[in-house]
Amino acid sequence: MILKQLLQDLAVKEVIGATDIDIRAVAFDSRQVVQGTLFVAQQGTVVDGHDFIDQAIGQGATAVVCERTDTITASGATIVVVENASHALGLLASAWNGHPSRHLTLVGVTGTNGKTTIATLLYKLTRAMGHKAGLLSTVVNYINDESVAATHTTPDALELNGLLRQMVEAGCEYAFMEVSSHAIAQQRIAGLDFDGALFTNLTRDHIDFHKTFDNYRDTKKQLFDHLKKTAFAITNKDDKNGLVMTQNSRATVRTYSTRSLADYKARILEEGFDGMLLDINGREVFVRLVGRFNVSNLLCIYGAAVSLGFEPQEVLRVLSTLTPVNGRFEAIHSPKGWTAIVDYAHTPDAVENVLNTINEIRKDGSHVITVVGCGGNRDKGKRPMMAAIAKKNSTQLILTSDNPRDEEPADILRDMAAGLTDDELRQTLIIEDRESAIKTACMLAKKDDVILVAGKGHEDYQIIKGVKHHFDDHEVVRANL
Repeated sequence: MILKQLLQDLAVKEVIGATDIDIRAVAFDSRQVVQGTLFVAQQGTVVDGHDFIDQAIGQGATAVVCERTDTITASGATIVVVENASHALGLLASAWNGHPSRHLTLVGVTGTNGKTTIATLLYKLTRAMGHKAGLLSTVVNYINDESVAATHTTPDALELNGLLRQMVEAGCEYAFMEVSSHAIAQQRIAGLDFDGALFTNLTRDHIDFHKTFDNYRDTKKQLFDHLKKTAFAITNKDDKNGLVMTQNSRATVRTYSTRSLADYKARILEEGFDGMLLDINGREVFVRLVGRFNVSNLLCIYGAAVSLGFEPQEVLRVLSTLTPVNGRFEAIHSPKGWTAIVDYAHTPDAVENVLNTINEIRKDGSHVITVVGCGGNRDKGKRPMMAAIAKKNSTQLILTSDNPRDEEPADILRDMAAGLTDDELRQTLIIEDRESAIKTACMLAKKDDVILVAGKGHEDYQIIKGVKHHFDDHEVVRANL
């Protein structure tokens, strides 16, 4: 592709050199540069791509997009100066792949909790209705029925547009994707043409990255601020930030709620560990998901499907056939009569929602045993909060490791324990090894008791001292049934 064509959508400040040259590849990692590459130098949080421009040119880069030229001493490449190289990368990635999002009905899902469930079930619902569709999620990506391993909640701009391109080539009509706050802040979704955006909820998360809750909220809001006039936005009216998200949006705004007047409303008629009977906009439907938080998720899915033009009664019929997403309130039943719930809950709000659901459903006199940890190298402020919430809503609490990453597991557990009183701490088990903690919970459980194994959900690994080890909560629970 000719460089001049690639640059059409960019706000270019300065060009040094020719733009009628052929570009054979686009890269933002200098190690991936080959002859004929357009290298994009991003200012990262840890590494500055501008320090690698000379290296990229030496490896054959014929053009460079950057924010400044002070680090460049090598010659032989066209230099394109822009205000924000990360934003430029998103636009370039889209152009390089033929603007794939313009050829799909693309719906983004953002919020703290529920993104994976909503995006995945929308994908499954659309496929069940006979349409070709793609999914970009934390758990796995799909191009129709072909699975593609997921490495991030939202991939980098080049990988993201490459996947969307594959969806277009596979004949997909729809694409559903989780949109993380990191992806918005880092401009990974720049250049994407969204036809719809969905908001789930907002609670404390990623403060280590965003620094303040307001920054976190305002980053999420950008997805709705940039929607086109023909798009739709669906927001959770039960969340205090729900209407804030859509304040400046040009899109058609619709709301959902379990507590107040909204475009899409629902209430629980009956519930158990295997599903709920719901009233959604005056129609009854039995679903295989559990919990009030999932009522909100299902309403969001219903609203999105209706906004996409699907017939409401058919949407409800398909909703009744859908099963929980891997690691999202998955129930495993023991022959001894107790139940284990494996859930990805890794924020204070998510842990509280899951435990509230368990306490609403469990039998009188039964116990709730919670196994929970916190990830290393992440927001330390939520650690004592999660422990306090788990203790308040459980009969027995077991604190353990999640993904310690580069931190000492004992330090993380100490941070969590700080959220408990001395009396609560004496009643709490602290077992650093996660497998031993889950085994202990299974040994303690009696008939009708419920074990919550929280934090990892779909993940099948643990990262300890920077090393990735195989570990699956489901496998450990099943080995101890």
